[in-house]
Formats: sequence, C-alpha cells, structure tokens
Amino acid sequence: MLNRLPPKERQIVDLLYQQGAMTAAEVTDGLPGAVSGSAVRTMLKRLEDKGFVRREDHERGYLYSPAVSDQTARKSALSEVVRVFFNGSPTSAASALLGMSDGIESSELDALEKMIAEARKSKGK
Repeated sequence: MLNRLPPKERQIVDLLYQQGAMTAAEVTDGLPGAVSGSAVRTMLKRLEDKGFVRREDHERGYLYSPAVSDQTARKSALSEVVRVFFNGSPTSAASALLGMSDGIESSELDALEKMIAEARKSKGK
C-alpha cells in the first residue's frame, strides 16, 4: 500500500504517522532536504486524492493526518514483507523474528506465547 508511493510522498505519510496531525508548513519543516511549501502542498493534495491523507479545517489552517490507521498500515506493510521475503509464509517470518531472540525481552516472549495460545483457542484447537 504505502510502498507504492513515490519517495517524497512516502516521507510525508511516514512523518504524519510519527508526528500526528500537522499543517503543510510543519510538514515542510519536518522533511529532510529542501522542499518548497508549494511542492509539499501539491503532494499533500495528491495524497488526499489517493486516500492516504485526510485534511481537516483548523484554526492554524488545514491539518493533515493519515487516512488509514497506523495498525492497518502496519498490517499491510508486514503482509508485503511476508509475501516478498518469506514466500507468503507467516510461520517463516515469525521463525526469523524468533531467531533474533537475543534482543527479545522475557516479557515480550511471554506476550508472544499468550498471543499464540489465544490464536489456537480462536481456531478451536
């Protein structure tokens, strides 16, 4: 989903996810490199037309925010990673993540075990 956006548009959406609702001027200031305010406003309009960004009236002007929840965006991005790098296998992806267990806290492993148990229970097994 987001991976299909041109790089600058993707940077804008990423910035909005990180910072929350922003004005066009704040987006311009938050982007790396020199980008004109008019170019940012044009990209924001394009992103709005594509359904990635929503615009709301505010006392400071328009406020722009992501149109898709961060949870939905994360799930879409992860699905793409699983498809591309793990041949569509969530099990292979989870195995690769667990292979990095040196960086996983015990509490995080406990949370994963609980999620697996809940997934089994919801499958009726």
